[in-house]
Parts: sequence; structure tokens; C-alpha cells
Amino acid sequence: MGRGVTYDNLVSDQFTGLNAIVVPGTLRDSLVLLALALEQQTELTPTQIITDTGAYSDVVCGLFRLLGYQFCPRMADMGGARLWRIDPTADYGRLNRIARHKINMDLIARHWDDLLRLAGSLKLGLVQATSMMRTLQVGGRPTRLAQAVTEFGRIDKTLHIFLTMMDDESKRRHTLHQLNRGEERHKLARVVFHGKRGELRQHYREGQEDQLGALGLVVNIIVLWNTLYIDAALEHLRREGYPVEPTDVARLSPLCFEHINLLGRYAFALPASVARGELRPLRQPGDPSEEEC
Repeated sequence: MGRGVTYDNLVSDQFTGLNAIVVPGTLRDSLVLLALALEQQTELTPTQIITDTGAYSDVVCGLFRLLGYQFCPRMADMGGARLWRIDPTADYGRLNRIARHKINMDLIARHWDDLLRLAGSLKLGLVQATSMMRTLQVGGRPTRLAQAVTEFGRIDKTLHIFLTMMDDESKRRHTLHQLNRGEERHKLARVVFHGKRGELRQHYREGQEDQLGALGLVVNIIVLWNTLYIDAALEHLRREGYPVEPTDVARLSPLCFEHINLLGRYAFALPASVARGELRPLRQPGDPSEEEC
């Protein structure tokens, strides 16, 4: 079996890929996630970042909050999470036994200006997220600034677990739904990538990112193409008098690929109607089978 690489993707709630990074084996997933959000170059501005548990840490929770993102990791074991409180005398009822650890607010206050400068440097690209931990550690130990970021992140993590994940079933469903979108996009990418072989031909990171970036572009094109024709099909059904329920439309996905010719011969002759900006004719029920698109 050959060696593999890790390729992290930032996928929007509209199924499109916004950014992707080839991950060295020594880099933490949480830092890659921060780089994905900060270094993406589309016109979209992510506001909520949903991840699996592997991309979670107290430091990243604090940095995302400082940068204005709502960080929403899916917690694999919320029951084992350490939760925090600001006021040690506050009465949280049944939650008193869970939130037993106190936030060091004095540490946050002393380093608040430094926290804002760090967030500004990351936002402006003066500090790269993937190299930031070197500035937050001395001799392998966290600096006081890193400890302040951690304390600030513990506040956001506790609020996220208490007020969002534990108490809001719709939020948990939304988080899982978005993670499933990412997995479905990966499924499409695996089918597109070299006819299911998925072989990287470059030995260096830059070449690998060029190759995988081309893969992401093709997947985005498929998502756009499917979206246009799904919308046209729905509009056709409405004109024909068929009931089109919004709840059914919400379950449609532009990541389908059974109708796309991924292997074999390709024809690049552009029909005149398509060149004029028109869509290809929609297939009708009962039509004889045609060649794949």
C-alpha cells in the first residue's frame, strides 16, 4: 500500500469548496482549519465554522471567537468535556457539578490588548495560522499570551456545549447535516479523481495542491451544473402544475453524479444554443435513454 496525504477542505453550506490545504503530518487539524478560513479568497465570508471533534481545541475556540467566527465543533464525548465558569459563587443548579473549573479573567484582562493585536495580525495575514503556534510557545511551553487565548476559548467552548449542543436539538441536527455535506462532496471527489484511483503524481506539496486544486475546481463545476439543471427541472414541474414542496426541495443535493460521464470519450463541440446561454433540453419521462451528459 502506498503512502497517503491529508487534504483538508472548507465547504460552504451551498456545497461549494472555498479552500483546501495539503496537510503535513506534523500539523494539527485545528490550526489547518483556522488557515482554511482565513486564507480562502472567495467573496464569501464564513460566519459559522462547523467541524468534527478532531479540529477542536481551547486555543482555537478562543482564536475563532476573537476573529468573529462562530466555532461549532461536533463534540464526540460531551459528557467527558471539562466545563468552566466565570463566577465561582454562581448557582447553576444541576450544572454545578459539571462546571466546576474557574476561568482566569485576570489573565484575559491583562493580555486583552495583545489578544486583539494577535487577532488583527491573523486577519490581515501578517501572521500565518499554520506558523502561529511558534509565537505562542517558548521551549515547548505555552506563553502567557497563549494561556490567555486558552482561557478565553474556554468561555466560548462552555457556552457552545451548554447553550447550543446540549440544549438545542435543531442545532445538533444542523451540525450533523453540514458535516454530511462535506462527506458527500468527498464521495463525489473520489469518483472524479482519476477514475476512483485517487493517485497523486507529484511529490511536493505545491504540486499536490495544484493537482487537488484542479480536482476541487471540477467538483465545483459539477455542483454548479447540477444546481442549474435541478432549478430548471423544478421550474418545469411548477409550470406543469406538479406540487413542489419546499421541504422536498431542501433535501435535494447537487452532488449527484450518476448522469455524468466521468470516464471514456468527451465531446467538446459546443451546441449553438448553449453558446447563446441556453440550457440543454430537459429529459422527459418515457424518453428513450440517451448518452450520459
